[in-house]
Formats: sequence, C-alpha cells, structure tokens
Amino acid sequence: MRSLAIGFLMLCATPALSEEVGRVGVDWTGNDIVIEAIADPKVAGVTCHIAYFDRSVLDRLSNGNWFEDPSNASIACRQTGPLTLGPIDTSPQGEQVFSRSTSLIFKSLNVTRIFDEKNQVLIYLTHANDLTQGSAKMSISTVPLFGAVNP
Repeated sequence: MRSLAIGFLMLCATPALSEEVGRVGVDWTGNDIVIEAIADPKVAGVTCHIAYFDRSVLDRLSNGNWFEDPSNASIACRQTGPLTLGPIDTSPQGEQVFSRSTSLIFKSLNVTRIFDEKNQVLIYLTHANDLTQGSAKMSISTVPLFGAVNP
C-alpha cells in the first residue's frame, strides 16, 4: 500500500501535464507505442512530443517480469507559437519539465530542459531515472530562441 501512495505522490508532483495524441499497437499482446504532447510550463510557445513503449498486462503476465519496463523514449520539441521565456533554471543541470512513473516506485521517464546561453538554444533531454541502476538510454531535441521574449 505504501508503494502505491508513493507512486501516486510522484504523479501528483509532475511539473507539466501531458496529453496523449497517438497510440500505435505493435504486437498481438497489446503492447503499444504512445505519443504524448507536453507544453513547457515555463516557455510559452514550445511543445514537446515524447514517444515511449507501453507494456500490456498480458505481456507482463506471460513473461513473468511484471515490474520490468523498457527505458526507451524519443523526444521532439518545436516552436508551436510565439516564444515567451518565463523564469527558467539556467544552471548546467537544468530543470525537470515532465516526469512519468513507469513502475510503481522504481523507475520514471523524465524530460529535463537545459539552457545553452551561448547559442541561445533550449535543449530538451528525455531519460530514465531508476532507484537501483541508471540508464544510458536518452534522446535530445533543441529549440532555438530566435525572437524569444523575456517578460
């Protein structure tokens, strides 16, 4: 019960909301590739789309590895309106824009924004966090700040 509460709290702490815009079935067990749109909450005019693998219950039961979930994800971010920068974190570590739990408590899919001040570019990195073992699977996308407004 405690792990369900922790998972619920992690979902509630999500900085940005996502909207499912596509779902493609990839096999007979019900596994899908899900595509979600995420508007950056601090940079108006930027929308990111992430694609990730969503394991079905049937696949989890038939393979006997209920808690395993691949960390693969892809991201593409684009300017979708006039760019307006809010108070973003400009440190080299960047800041989390989005997080989704991919298991009860062990793993999450994250989107982190990093500001490349010299080149005036926002870098969006998607990666997995895992309590027990890190993952080298990642994807990046960039959005140049041509004509961006700082309020």
